[in-house]
Amino acid sequence: MGKNKKLYTIICIVLTILIIGAIIVIAVGMKNKENNDLAYTELINKMSDSAVKKIEMTVGSTSLKIELKDEPDKIYSCIIPSTQAFTELVQEKVQEGIDIELIQNKQSAFLTVIDKVYTLIPTLMLLVVVGMIIKMQGLGDKSVVYDSETNNTNVKFSDVAGLDEEKEELKELVDFLKNPKKFREMGAKIPKGVLLSGKPGTGKTLIAKAIAGEAGVPFITMSGSEFSEVFAGIGASRVRKLFDKAAELSPCMIFIDEIDAIGSRRAGGGSVESDNNNTLNQLLVEMDGFETDETVIVLAATNRPEMLDKALLRPGRFDRQITVLTPDIKGREEILKIHASNKKFATDIDLKDIAGDTAGFTGAELANVLNEAAILATRKEHSEITHEDLSDAVKKVTVGIEKTSRVVSDKDKKLAAYHEAGHAIVSKFLETQFEVKEISIIPRGFGAGGYTMYKTDEDKYYVSKTEMKEKLVALLGGRTAEKLALNDISTGASNDIKVATDIATDMVAKYGMSDNLGPIFVETDEQQYLINPLGTNVNDVLGAETKALIDEAGVKASQILSANMDKLHELAAILLEKETISASEFNKLF
Repeated sequence: MGKNKKLYTIICIVLTILIIGAIIVIAVGMKNKENNDLAYTELINKMSDSAVKKIEMTVGSTSLKIELKDEPDKIYSCIIPSTQAFTELVQEKVQEGIDIELIQNKQSAFLTVIDKVYTLIPTLMLLVVVGMIIKMQGLGDKSVVYDSETNNTNVKFSDVAGLDEEKEELKELVDFLKNPKKFREMGAKIPKGVLLSGKPGTGKTLIAKAIAGEAGVPFITMSGSEFSEVFAGIGASRVRKLFDKAAELSPCMIFIDEIDAIGSRRAGGGSVESDNNNTLNQLLVEMDGFETDETVIVLAATNRPEMLDKALLRPGRFDRQITVLTPDIKGREEILKIHASNKKFATDIDLKDIAGDTAGFTGAELANVLNEAAILATRKEHSEITHEDLSDAVKKVTVGIEKTSRVVSDKDKKLAAYHEAGHAIVSKFLETQFEVKEISIIPRGFGAGGYTMYKTDEDKYYVSKTEMKEKLVALLGGRTAEKLALNDISTGASNDIKVATDIATDMVAKYGMSDNLGPIFVETDEQQYLINPLGTNVNDVLGAETKALIDEAGVKASQILSANMDKLHELAAILLEKETISASEFNKLF
């Protein structure tokens, strides 16, 4: 409703400008609609030569209508610098014996108004532009919009699946909001803030709504970006209004999504940084200023907790920090059940199997998979969602849409076949890597000429050095196969190389897995202002160690494929014939 009102206001302002402009143009056109123009100096000369028969002027206007004696059928127009000076000049000419008829008309009320408006056009335009900017930026009478009926969330903990530990930790917040008195009597302070961090789509906003829904209190939500505007001071003003409104509605809950937009580390610099600092400072002041009888809890969500200012995270502000992880297999099954409740599935479909095939998926991604499956089933005119629909939906979400209409040359098909065969065969001989689920050379979205899917039925929270090194080998398997089988390499391995470089860099810089450097952490992206323990040549050291890991992985991939060249040629031939093969067909080769 707020967005519609803003759009309506802008449309009204624009229409008003257009109407005023049209009136001015018409009026000016009426005033200046003459047949010919006459220069002021030329008019004076013609008056001296007795060539002017009649001059018609309007009081308050500098525009004249002139009729010449030699041209009675023509009406000339002329703009004079001053009406008083020109009137005196005409009187002088008449006293000299020159016959000139001077007619002075009274100006109509309409033209008087138009003249005044015409002179005020620059000022009016400036006021309109400033008014539009103020309206769009939320100056004026803008405040935190809240409706006690529409903003009381109906989400409950039963609607949140896969976050059992997080819900248990947050249930006491519901008690704080419902019965603050019993905690105060015990001398316990109500926590002022809770920070939820985690990957996008893990359910941070949903669990915040569930807390307010379980407690039955108002739920005020704003995004961090809503505090940042063009004008300085707007962010701090909105923070004050937000907390004033929360105090009025106490007990209630404030939820600030993407708090890193205003809560990032304070720094000096230009006006934008200064205004962001002011907004953050105001947020810190408001969180410190809660009265003891105000039951207001602030929840915030971020995908990048490392970006937040340390002052936000100290006790007394965001007292608790909860990491919302991706769900395990049990949690994924529960999430799938919630999103499957309104969909029709074939009787032989087991959601547990889908949960096993989607390790690492967030709740939002699981919901998207089921929605895509329903869309595909509808498009294919199925009466129910089938295994094929679900499988295609998972592929669509993970590797993109199948490009069946794309014309691919035989050369590119052959290259893609050897590339994907290389990935699959190398992975087969690496103990820590997942089993191959499907191989295809049908082009997909994201620029992929094919793909190799693996059975990701294991939830991993820790990754060993051996596993990461073997992941590098698997990633380089495609490029190595191209080189060995075709004696050439292509751009198809660009994404593999990027991922391998990122993994190798993290192994050296973040996880202390370099034998030469040992357990040393080096910040490569953020906090570059910190003193580096490796000195000024850190980039050279990191680069050398990273390259050594990738080179080692390339040698290992080459050894595996060289020992299995017959399998590589055979698998590539099958892919060229069938385009897509399953895990059972792949395993028959071995």
